[in-house]
Amino acid sequence: MDTPLVLIDVDGVLNPLQRSPGYQRYRATPNGITYRLLLNPRHGPLLTMLAEETGAELVWASYWTDSANDWIAPRVGLPQLRAIPIPPRDPRFSYGGWKARHVAEWIGERPFVWLEDEPDVPDALASGPQLGPHLIVPVDPQEGLTDVHVEQARGWLEQLRRR
Repeated sequence: MDTPLVLIDVDGVLNPLQRSPGYQRYRATPNGITYRLLLNPRHGPLLTMLAEETGAELVWASYWTDSANDWIAPRVGLPQLRAIPIPPRDPRFSYGGWKARHVAEWIGERPFVWLEDEPDVPDALASGPQLGPHLIVPVDPQEGLTDVHVEQARGWLEQLRRR
C-alpha cells in the first residue's frame, strides 16, 4: 500500500479566526499581499509526531501551496513539505469545491487524512473521481486544530495500518 498522506490546510486549521492561548500573531506577505496569521508553535511537533508514529507523510493542501513552506512551516515547527498545486479559485466553484477537485486529481487512490475546515469538501470529493481510503477531519475555523483532531487522524491511520 502507498504511504498514507496527512493533508494540512492553513487558513481555518493552523490559522484559526480567533486567537486562543498558545497562538502567536504574525504577518505574512506572500506574493505582495499581507495576511494576519495566528499560529501555534505546538502544531508542528504534534503533526510531525503523528506522521512519524503512523508512517504517514505530511503534505500542504492549502491555497498557500508552496508559500506555506516559507511563511507557515518555520513558525509552527514543520519541515519543508510537498504542496498540492492548487491554482487560484475559479469563481464558478466554492473554495472547498475547487480545492477538493485539485486535491483529488493529485492524490489519485492514495490513502489520506485531510485536516480541513471547508464544509463542502466531503461532498465535492464524493462527486469527483474514485478515491482510495480517506478521512476528512472537520476543523472548526474559529478554533483551529486541536489534539482531538490529531487523535482522530491517528486512530484512522493506525486502523489503516492494521488492515
